Amino acid sequence: MKKTFSNIIFGRHPVLDAIAAGKTIDKILLQTGTRGELEKEIRQLSRTHNFAVQFVPKERLSKFAPGNHQGIIAFVSEIPFFKIEDIVPGIFEKGENPLILILEGVTDVRNFGAIARSAEVCGAHAIVIPTKGSAQINADAVKTSAGALMKIPVCKEPSLVKTIEYLQQSGIQILASDLQSGKMIYDLDFTTPVAIIVGAEDEGVSRALLKMADGTFIIPQKGTTDSLNVSVATGIMLYEALRQRGS
Repeated sequence: MKKTFSNIIFGRHPVLDAIAAGKTIDKILLQTGTRGELEKEIRQLSRTHNFAVQFVPKERLSKFAPGNHQGIIAFVSEIPFFKIEDIVPGIFEKGENPLILILEGVTDVRNFGAIARSAEVCGAHAIVIPTKGSAQINADAVKTSAGALMKIPVCKEPSLVKTIEYLQQSGIQILASDLQSGKMIYDLDFTTPVAIIVGAEDEGVSRALLKMADGTFIIPQKGTTDSLNVSVATGIMLYEALRQRGS
């Protein structure tokens, strides 16, 4: 059997039963061309339970489920997902200073796990990821995180734009990593309530989110390599916040 990237359920009734039973679904793959009641039901459930739906060729489905998958596969997350609106009030109620990480387009499972490990070690309160375009939270991610993903809340949000707007309305400043920024990371104030946006390794933070940020920064470097690995760069950002706040 090929490598399993997550807990997998396949077949129409098993997948629908899993959703009805309250399983946390990370993503569902539907066979290209699927139409009718199944497609409508899955799309409705995706909106209700906030999971991604992707149409793929039959051959790809067969790689994950060599049996009779009936054109549908569900990836069950290793962890529960939260909503950021349920996390932020509790941080303030405990008298703590929010430190939140927003990951845009980080799709590598091991990078994600390493980022979660640094986030938990540095005292971050939550990690925010988009419903679509993020790494699957599978066994490899949990292993790479050294168990941190079992400790730090991960919030899956359908719109990072709306999430940022909510955070700003809650008094949390948004800082973003940007290679074009004129400010060094240590020039910004991380002692206030902060959410840090980290972009994909190949593209960085999107222009749309950069425009929303209250401040941008760059990590200084001396060598000639294009940039740091995203998990290493995120670790530096988090440790700068920890340094400023006092360990």
